[in-house]
Amino acid sequence: MHIHILGICGTFMGGLAALAREAGHKVTGCDAGVYPPMSDQLRALGIHLIEGFGADQLALRPDMFVVGNVVSRARLADGSPKFPLMEAILDAGLPYTSGPQWLAEHVLQGRHVLAVAGTHGKTTTTSMLAWILESSGQQPGFLIGGVPLNFGVSARLGAAQRPAPAAAPLGAAPLFVIEADEYDTAFFDKRSKFVHYRPRTAVLNNLEFDHADIFDDLAAIERQFHHLVRTVPPSGRVVVNGLEESLARVLHTGCWSEVTSFGAAVSDLHAVGDPQAFDVVHQGQTVARVEWSLTGVHNQLNALAAMAAAHHVGVAPEQAAAALGSFQNVKRRMELRGTAGGVAVYDDFAHHPTALRTTLDGLRRTLGPGARILAVFEPRSNTMKLGAMKSQLPWALEPADLAFCHTAGLDWDAAQALAPLGVGPGQRAQTAPDIDTLVALVTQAARPGDHVVCMSNGGFGGIHAKLLQALQK
Repeated sequence: MHIHILGICGTFMGGLAALAREAGHKVTGCDAGVYPPMSDQLRALGIHLIEGFGADQLALRPDMFVVGNVVSRARLADGSPKFPLMEAILDAGLPYTSGPQWLAEHVLQGRHVLAVAGTHGKTTTTSMLAWILESSGQQPGFLIGGVPLNFGVSARLGAAQRPAPAAAPLGAAPLFVIEADEYDTAFFDKRSKFVHYRPRTAVLNNLEFDHADIFDDLAAIERQFHHLVRTVPPSGRVVVNGLEESLARVLHTGCWSEVTSFGAAVSDLHAVGDPQAFDVVHQGQTVARVEWSLTGVHNQLNALAAMAAAHHVGVAPEQAAAALGSFQNVKRRMELRGTAGGVAVYDDFAHHPTALRTTLDGLRRTLGPGARILAVFEPRSNTMKLGAMKSQLPWALEPADLAFCHTAGLDWDAAQALAPLGVGPGQRAQTAPDIDTLVALVTQAARPGDHVVCMSNGGFGGIHAKLLQALQK
């Protein structure tokens, strides 16, 4: 089959392209401003990439157009379509589908799918779970919205048959681990992506309000999570964070599968000890010990979720804990980009206020109260650009000694939102309208021994390299 992917450079669609290519399909694709790192990965796989969404791409005559959720029926200021190719596909009556649906029909069919959902920690937890299964000899397939350092790729098909069949239901079915996103599927399918995956093991890691561009309130997201729960079979398992009231409401709406809880002291699985070295307690019995390089209570909870999911397919807790000992995390998750002038510069994907807070809390816990943390962030996600959570920013940045906000593209006053911290020269928070000004402010404030954490869900204008260069001077 020849598929042509619209919006191929996104992490999900790029991963799908890699899986399709590995499965023997012919894959081409297009995107606006074809960009690395995904463009480099795809070209290395021999996938032809086209710049833009021109209608002339109909000449490729693929068997199916696979449409990413970046594509819409939007019009430009002059009235012309923003995505001419999509208009041409519709006019010609050609076959098209969404990425999640194509994946479900051509990759996930016949596999035991382990899906990891949640507002935060999806990429990290999915990577942990894939590594646990890999370490136990299961050779899982996976599709992850980031690059796990243990694997070096974001997607692969995995074994066609399970190498070590377990006693679990459908024990011989090959395993596939997927990051299950609640964002909508496509302009023609407004359901969350994850309802297409039909998992046998579903992880509900946490749930709070996000994606203000498509959801009106938390109840609307809870409804989508319940749609996911409805797809889990009776022999399946729902792994749920026992600390989250929102998830309790989701399950209270109805659940028809086995439930394993984690996190709370009364949950089936909980941790005792520091996040970097802790015992795992299952129903009152200590069953494993995790000693690893990751920090933060959030990663401790992610580990419990991954262990509970792996147990459903036959991996014992002590085996899972041993695997986590060699887990190397994911690119752009507190990734040390370098040290210059005695100042360490980190890159982190955090963008939601809770994620900002947990990232900074984890680093503070590791460094102790004496070290200085400088938080550098841009409100880049659709939710943050709308200003829906601006009031939470002072709380989110509280663990940092100084905070620096990039304000380009915002329709709301960042300085006003950060006012509780004190804003301006010599104050705890500062704002900058462009990257160069931001770099200058941070460089001026930084001292040897400081830790600078750059947080964004985008490229952040290459600020990491610019900061290291400026600090070196």
